[in-house]
Amino acid sequence: MSYVQPHDSGRRFTGMVVVLVLHALLVYGLLNGLARKVVQVITDPLETKIIEEVKPPPDKPPPPPPPKFAPPPPPYIPPPEVQVQLPASVQQFAITQVTSSKPAPAPVASPPVKHITRSAAIVNASACEKPEYPAAALRAQEDGVVTLAFLIDVDGRVLDSKVEKSTATRRLDEAARKALGLCKFQPALVDGKPEKSWARIEYEWRIE
Repeated sequence: MSYVQPHDSGRRFTGMVVVLVLHALLVYGLLNGLARKVVQVITDPLETKIIEEVKPPPDKPPPPPPPKFAPPPPPYIPPPEVQVQLPASVQQFAITQVTSSKPAPAPVASPPVKHITRSAAIVNASACEKPEYPAAALRAQEDGVVTLAFLIDVDGRVLDSKVEKSTATRRLDEAARKALGLCKFQPALVDGKPEKSWARIEYEWRIE
């Protein structure tokens, strides 16, 4: 079963009508006012302004360089005056005589060098007698080799002698010098003529 309330439906309808009327009035008023304002805005002249770009101020030119001053010229100093003293009198020299030196004599041609032939002394040990062994050196069992340098005269005899290498035994060295003094050799020759010269010889002392 449903219950209908007729008074409530009438109130609702009346309220709805009132709301619709109010909305219609509001819409009408808005449309009329906005239309006028839109027309006024369109009809009003438009003002245009050109905004110029603000340019920055130009750069300041650099300051001019300071003027260059040339150094002042040095003060003029006059050169000192040199007084030349002339001689009181000029002496004159006269050449009275000219002496010339004699020309150097022409070189004398030297004679050709003569070829000189030389031949050494012939030292033959077999030409010497065998010396006797010193008795003291023999008892002491001394031996060795002695080297003697000696001077041969033009006639082949021994003028002088000296020990170059010793046997380490004075007795053997002196015995060799004594025996060498009795020898005779063939002297050296220069262009076929005998000449003094030095030679060497060795004596060997050995106990057999």
